[in-house]
Amino acid sequence: MSRHVDGKLVATIAVAALLSIGCSPKRLAIDKLGDALANPGTTWAADDDPELIAQAAPFSLKLIESLLESSPNHVGLLLAAASGFTQYSYAFVQQQADFVEDTNVARASALRLRARKLDLRARDYGLRGLDVRHPGFSVSLRKDPRTTVRQATRDDVPFLYWTAAALGAAISVSKDVPELVADQTIVEALIDRALELDETFGAGAIHGFLITYEMARQGATGDPAARSRMHFDRAVAISKGQSASPYVSYAEAVSLSKQDRKEFESMLQKALAIDANAKPEWRLENLVMQERARWLLSRVSDLFLGAPPDTTSGRYEFPELKELQER
Repeated sequence: MSRHVDGKLVATIAVAALLSIGCSPKRLAIDKLGDALANPGTTWAADDDPELIAQAAPFSLKLIESLLESSPNHVGLLLAAASGFTQYSYAFVQQQADFVEDTNVARASALRLRARKLDLRARDYGLRGLDVRHPGFSVSLRKDPRTTVRQATRDDVPFLYWTAAALGAAISVSKDVPELVADQTIVEALIDRALELDETFGAGAIHGFLITYEMARQGATGDPAARSRMHFDRAVAISKGQSASPYVSYAEAVSLSKQDRKEFESMLQKALAIDANAKPEWRLENLVMQERARWLLSRVSDLFLGAPPDTTSGRYEFPELKELQER
């Protein structure tokens, strides 16, 4: 998860007003409003209430989609839609599915189906943005991913990253959909080109993505855990250790796979030790990932073979689960 798109209530009034003016002025006004929505400040990313953002985000996303109907090639709006739907899906739909799965399998399945639809919507917006920049990109990408991505430049990195993240997320909840799983080569081409062009994008977000992805990459040489560790080290270095995400990703992708409980708990405790207020522009992201860290720690006895039940007086309490399980 990274920065959320910013939305303002005044935009609703502005959109309504646009309906009463002429075509050319209306298009110009929509583009101006689109520019404002596509270049957010830190109002949402710095928020300290994930539940508030979860409830507000759909309005902002639908507003962006409404504007895209009138200005379908607005690059900023297309990027805002691709990134916004991807982040909303992960933080507030897919993660919720994980939280409730132990007690409500049907609810978890329904949430993952919704997450897949949101991720594919995000993917499509990302591809549309790449098509605007490079006509025919999406058609060519399906035929020859590795060759197609070579035309992308550093300015395309945000679209490369968010399209790969959206498609990768859709695949992760669609193991029973062969046609989606087959698109793994497209994910790899997009994210590898993004890494090649700008490894520092999103304060190490590309490396963060690859921490998890390397453990599933097919046909690569060497130890996947070692490749993940390299990306973890770079993500931590680029973010200066102030992002919880790399620690949580490594714990889930690598430590759990190796059944290394000590490392798993250490990584998650490091994530929880990060001061979410130290970087206000990352506050919301860190709070969401720290919530996941607490949930993972609460499940240690289930995740590790032979691990004794935790009897440390609720050291890893996760009170949010009760509310989620009752939904």
